[in-house]
Amino acid sequence: MDVCLVIRQRLEELHLEQRDLAGAAKVTESYISQLLTRKKLPPASDRTDIYVRIEKFLKLPSGRISKLADHERKEELKKNLGGPPTPLLKEVRELILRKCAPEKEIQVRPIFEKQPFGELERLVVQKLLDVVKSVAKEELESENWLRLVAQLVGRSYEHMRVIVLEFLDTDVFNVSVQDCDSFLDPLIESWDIDLATFAMKVVLNRRLAPGHPRKFEFVEREAEWSEEEPGFKRFLRDRVLSGDATEEEITFLKRLRFNGKRPTPLYYYRELQNLRDPLHFRSPLPQGPGAEMPRQSKSDRSAAPMHKRMEAKSVEKQLQLHGRKKAMERWAENKLSGAKKPTAKS
Repeated sequence: MDVCLVIRQRLEELHLEQRDLAGAAKVTESYISQLLTRKKLPPASDRTDIYVRIEKFLKLPSGRISKLADHERKEELKKNLGGPPTPLLKEVRELILRKCAPEKEIQVRPIFEKQPFGELERLVVQKLLDVVKSVAKEELESENWLRLVAQLVGRSYEHMRVIVLEFLDTDVFNVSVQDCDSFLDPLIESWDIDLATFAMKVVLNRRLAPGHPRKFEFVEREAEWSEEEPGFKRFLRDRVLSGDATEEEITFLKRLRFNGKRPTPLYYYRELQNLRDPLHFRSPLPQGPGAEMPRQSKSDRSAAPMHKRMEAKSVEKQLQLHGRKKAMERWAENKLSGAKKPTAKS
């Protein structure tokens, strides 16, 4: 059972007409007719509100038609997979290039024309579609916005809703001239791309989509490192070394990486003191006219580092004494065990 069959049966049971359903769904009667004759694929359930309106009007369980529509779309997608992508229509490509920044169009046009539908062209068109679709989806429930766009492109309100629903189902391989005339052209002011990093900037029509320009960047980041250094674990367990460390300082120390070397707990303590030493970091400059630079007395400048060095030496001495104490205990244990063995034999 598919969407078309369920809707037809329910209309007959309730003695309703297609025009009644079109009015409840706020779309044109021709759009409902094309859905019921299977000339149009049902729209994706996560991109439209039409199924909620239809289910409420036909008194059907919530989610029934939307689930059938998703299943029908998946089956259709399986049939269409495998074929080579068709190139963009000439009118669509010209619109995309016309919206490009003039100085960048000189570089982008030869790349677009070199291949029928190459990687760069697909990337640009996909990002432009993503931006415009996000605006259209947000404003789908706004009658004022839809009427404003309808007025700009010379359509009725109901016809504009149909166009939005169809546009939200459009993918990068099936952009039509109508999509360009109704959405890409009026909503996009310009776009630019950095051919070295593929970072894109999209400027929208402030009248139809107020807000800041949209930016997209492809940034390489290091993978999160979950394993902690053994020396760092011992540093955390030793309250003499890490007792007063803040969460921010511990996070900083945890992110330190070493190539083949294994740092000791003392290293992390000294790194913590370096992080706190005012001589290693500059204070932010004062803002605004008449702001005075912060002054630091000569005694403060000399006392702080000296105090840190004395504290570090004190901790290092405590660690040395602790190590010697452990060594003497082990030596005593070994001597005692060696003395007991002959007694056991005798």
